[in-house]
Amino acid sequence: MKFNQENQRYLLPILFACTLIFGLLLGSKLNGNNGQNLNINNEQVQKISDILQLLDARYVDKIDKDKIFEETISGMLHKLDPHSNYISKKEMESVSESIDGKFGGVGIRFQIIRDTVCITNVVDGSPSQSVGIKAGDKIIKINKMPFTGKSITNDKVLANLKGKEGTSVLVTILRNKQALPFTIVRGEIPLKTVYGIYMLDKETGYIGIDQFSIPTADEFHEAALKLKGYGMKKLVLDLRNNGGGVLQSSTMIADEFLSKGLVMLKTKGRKEKEKTYYATSGGILENISAVVLVNAYSASASEILAGALQDNDRAIIVGRRTFGKGLVQEDSPLRDGSNVRITIARYYTPSGRCIQKPYNGNYEAYLKDESRIERGELYHLDSSLYVDSLKFKTKGGRTVYGGGGITPDIFVPYDTTESSYYLTELLLSGAFQSFAFDFVAKKRNNWASPQAFCEQFVINDATLQGFVNYANKTFNVKAEAKDFKRSKGFIVNNLKAEIARQLWAEEGYYRVTNTKDNELRRAMEQLRKMK
Repeated sequence: MKFNQENQRYLLPILFACTLIFGLLLGSKLNGNNGQNLNINNEQVQKISDILQLLDARYVDKIDKDKIFEETISGMLHKLDPHSNYISKKEMESVSESIDGKFGGVGIRFQIIRDTVCITNVVDGSPSQSVGIKAGDKIIKINKMPFTGKSITNDKVLANLKGKEGTSVLVTILRNKQALPFTIVRGEIPLKTVYGIYMLDKETGYIGIDQFSIPTADEFHEAALKLKGYGMKKLVLDLRNNGGGVLQSSTMIADEFLSKGLVMLKTKGRKEKEKTYYATSGGILENISAVVLVNAYSASASEILAGALQDNDRAIIVGRRTFGKGLVQEDSPLRDGSNVRITIARYYTPSGRCIQKPYNGNYEAYLKDESRIERGELYHLDSSLYVDSLKFKTKGGRTVYGGGGITPDIFVPYDTTESSYYLTELLLSGAFQSFAFDFVAKKRNNWASPQAFCEQFVINDATLQGFVNYANKTFNVKAEAKDFKRSKGFIVNNLKAEIARQLWAEEGYYRVTNTKDNELRRAMEQLRKMK
């Protein structure tokens, strides 16, 4: 439902008032006292229903009472802090998948290209692979119904292909101009959170983590063992753009680096006893030199891991200051399948830093954090953080700073040297992905490995010009000579990376992009100085 600003001005305060009463009732339900100890009577409860019925009957526009009610609950909780939240029953399914690291599905990666669902990768051992579906196939029907056109969205694809394990879905595939039917029995599909596992050189490994789910620590352990088998003595751990997730996974990964008895994390809350998390023995990376990459989108569990390694002098942090999410939430399920997530404590790093950034009650401003841009923090260190009141000491006596987020040991400014309006248009258009899908159509077996691809394949002038013409013709993105010259290096590298992603998913993509990554370059310089 859409409201104009004038309508919202009068409607929302009423709904906020209603949900204050709802909040008291909610606390009653969570505590199981059915309102017996609260000063709430039936007249107050009835008032909520009366107001919503009145709005439904008389409000100038048609309203969705359930949607307004649920959104207002979230608004009320965000007045307390930015991370207390209400999660609807519908949203809980995707939240649970993210936490559990798995879902019921068919096991493909796809992109919608020219209004068609194009399969870019098939998960090894998945139901799709078992019936013979291949990368490069196109889905044109699902359950005998046409499934192409401008109305097709990612959400619609997922709604049709995901489902309960053991159930089946009939898809019609277009391959070499032939329509082929496949019946796929859905199975358990892992949501991999550890990516780009490879050796940067003979002794340096690279591991990226894009979020923390329950299986993440096991995935990381496997990746680390694999790289140690290749001779890894140093590691770059990439936590950039990792918004966090399951606390236990981040502490389990920290434990791989830290000796027994070292503090990894502390939590404190008004009603929660102080809890300290200590490292145990047997971490497989205790003798591995490490650098951790972070940026402004590294949050929560990412900050816990980075802070534990920084404060114990086990890793150098490279990049830009992290997001600053240092609050602990507890989930409480409600009877209808929805969930209330309430902040119960704060995180503190081993040196005593609370990494939560300030919050003034403006939720949108908190998420955008435009003040960082206004202060120029993307391009230079924020000197306002370097004050005595925010000083803390690592285990080895180095000075680190609080003030919200993890401040890196080595600051690397955001690189805009190749930015241009033309590049932005290309990135937003989908031209890179679409061109790459077509380019590899008959070349999927040309290279033996992502390493061979990186070493052997070059975007020549003919391929680059073909891409520029394609973007112009297919997406109406026209190249301006000045912008093209400025962004040419990035365009070439990103096009090669997207072609690699079509062939080897994230490992292929990051092998290519990392060759031009300034933060990774600084990490490697630092590792060369370390024993």
